[in-house]
Amino acid sequence: MQAAGHPEPLNSSSFPSVMGATLSQDNGTRTNATIPEPLAVLYVLLPTVYSVICAVGLAGNTAVICVILRAPKMQTVTNVFILNLAVADGLFTLVLPISIAEHLLQRWPFGELPCKLVLAIDHCNIFSSVYFLAVMSVDRYLVVLATVRSRRAPWRTPRVAKVASLCVWLGVMVLVMPFFAFAGVYHNDLQVPSCGLSFPQPERAWVKASRIYTLVLGFAVPVCTICVLYTDLLRRLRAVRLHSSAKALGKARRKVTILVLVVLAVCLLCWTPFHLASVVALTTDLPQTPLVISASYVITSLSYANSCLNPFLYAFLDDSFRKNFRAMLVCQGA
Repeated sequence: MQAAGHPEPLNSSSFPSVMGATLSQDNGTRTNATIPEPLAVLYVLLPTVYSVICAVGLAGNTAVICVILRAPKMQTVTNVFILNLAVADGLFTLVLPISIAEHLLQRWPFGELPCKLVLAIDHCNIFSSVYFLAVMSVDRYLVVLATVRSRRAPWRTPRVAKVASLCVWLGVMVLVMPFFAFAGVYHNDLQVPSCGLSFPQPERAWVKASRIYTLVLGFAVPVCTICVLYTDLLRRLRAVRLHSSAKALGKARRKVTILVLVVLAVCLLCWTPFHLASVVALTTDLPQTPLVISASYVITSLSYANSCLNPFLYAFLDDSFRKNFRAMLVCQGA
């Protein structure tokens, strides 16, 4: 069984609740065990960290959505993708209080359907963040390429961006369907209900398969695509500088490209430890020591934090966003 929320990256099977009395073994059976006292601090610390991420992420992403929807000048191609990214992050932070409640109660009191929805939304966040950044990177690549070749891009319109965003959402929903199907409420030896992924036998093989599935489709494929695009783009820009003294990119386009690159870098900073830890879990059999358990929660919290960082990046790097946000606050104050 795999607990609700992001799959804990350092455990090859499933992960124990911090104060619970059961530890999951790699073969899927559960035995009574006492969790070391040092982990008791996590019972208080984790809900606090998750609550901050939830409050900041929900407020920040709501502000991004409102600014883009209310300001006609913000209806650009890049902002259409940013809007969808904010919706994905906001949706995740919206259900995070349910995970906090489960952590504090040490049981799942919400039933079967909410369990499936929470796990589906959680995994949707894993896939949607990186795929919307991949689409934004493709857009930047095509824009810069057209600029280098002194061509216009008539196909690049907000309408096309909305269609591309819809395709991303449909693709993400297809990718998370297996997690929705396997999610459910199960009971341990003490008959305590928990929400998690319930795989058929051999459970350990299914757990590894789910991790490989998430690692390849939720990280390796989109990140490799992004790396290939930007590597080719840098090669082309270097060639332009060698053969022409003209500036290939205007100031405004450079700013947008920098914004996309910074958002991408922060996403990779938050998610790379999570996926690298999954590789470790797939290749080694780590003992569930307090250090391993604590590291797993830290890595998971870092991946959660990505959902509340993007609005701050827009505020620091996008002058238009700051101006429209101030204007919105002034209107609401009036």
